[in-house]
Amino acid sequence: MTSSGRALVSGGSIAGLSAAYWLARTGWDVTVLERSPAFRTGGQNVDVRGAAREVLDRMGLTDDVRAANTTETGTVIVDEHGATVVRLPDDDSGEGATAELEVLRGDLAEVIRNALPDSVRFRFGDAIVAVDEDGSDGRPVTVRTRSGATVQAELLVVAEGVRSDTRDLLFTVERRRLGITMEFGTIPRIPSDDDTWRWYNAVGGRQVHLRPDAHGTTRAMLAYTNDDGVVPDRRDRYAGAGWQTERVLDGFEHSEDVYVDDLTQIVAPTWHRGSVVLLGDAAWCVTPMGGGGSSLALTGGYVLAASLAAQDADRAFAAYEEWMRPLVDRIQTMPPGIKRFAYPQTRAGLAAQRVAHHVLTSRPVAPLMARLTHTADADQPLPALDVTR
Repeated sequence: MTSSGRALVSGGSIAGLSAAYWLARTGWDVTVLERSPAFRTGGQNVDVRGAAREVLDRMGLTDDVRAANTTETGTVIVDEHGATVVRLPDDDSGEGATAELEVLRGDLAEVIRNALPDSVRFRFGDAIVAVDEDGSDGRPVTVRTRSGATVQAELLVVAEGVRSDTRDLLFTVERRRLGITMEFGTIPRIPSDDDTWRWYNAVGGRQVHLRPDAHGTTRAMLAYTNDDGVVPDRRDRYAGAGWQTERVLDGFEHSEDVYVDDLTQIVAPTWHRGSVVLLGDAAWCVTPMGGGGSSLALTGGYVLAASLAAQDADRAFAAYEEWMRPLVDRIQTMPPGIKRFAYPQTRAGLAAQRVAHHVLTSRPVAPLMARLTHTADADQPLPALDVTR
């Protein structure tokens, strides 16, 4: 496949924007289709780690992302009184629990969108409802959208996220529920909020998180074990949890951006079919438990474009998968017992967790602990890519 055809990218978040950027830079005529009525600028903390830092450097956007930093300077685990139990270790790489390039999802998306070549077009408020791959119209892929429009292309990139409808039209994937629900929202900042990510564990498999942002508000998260997948009443679920739980519950009742995520990994036997390719969470969702999802999204868009620029479609898609899969597989493979450790159910379990935290953050062990946050480090160099514009 030569990099001179039409590419339709379905999904306008980090993965889709990365693909749009690099495909356009290598000569593709790119249209981004996004189901939201306008560009989505909201969202919680993401970070740029490992190979994605080099991708960002090649985009010339590292300084812009650094300028959009959330202002977070570190991560502390606190007790029911707000006192620090431990501070999670950092290292010189800038990839500790709080990364050097820590940014809100919407701010990262805005930085990339502003850097897109002028040739990239957006179509908002529409979504794919059917895909025809027979090529009878002279192009490998024809899609029909919810609005009734027909779009023809040489390449369809499906970057719609973990619950991708277009993926489910064409691919069979395995969904691995982790038995954890996370609820995210933005709440008012108060004077006692500082520049750290404060992480509180309560018995009953419950967590409360507070993180600073650069917009004068605080990003909050409730995370809890949920084996049956039914979202409970959050006040019932968090009754008696302690610390600043009531503040978060009150804040969520008035927040305009609360969303709930039942953590689910996506495992697909293949990420391509004909001229259709999966990218980002639609292909390999690693969930916040694994970490590095935004970094994989950035990296995947680059690797896909580089592969297509170097060889024909079949070989390109194979090369893309060969490069990305070891990285994805490593992140999706979680340590045994991590759920029980991270979400203790009893007071004894919480006490044992705190002892373990002290051991893991002690001087002899801290460097190894810090390395565990290097989730998106690749074992091979990024493929070469010559851009045309």
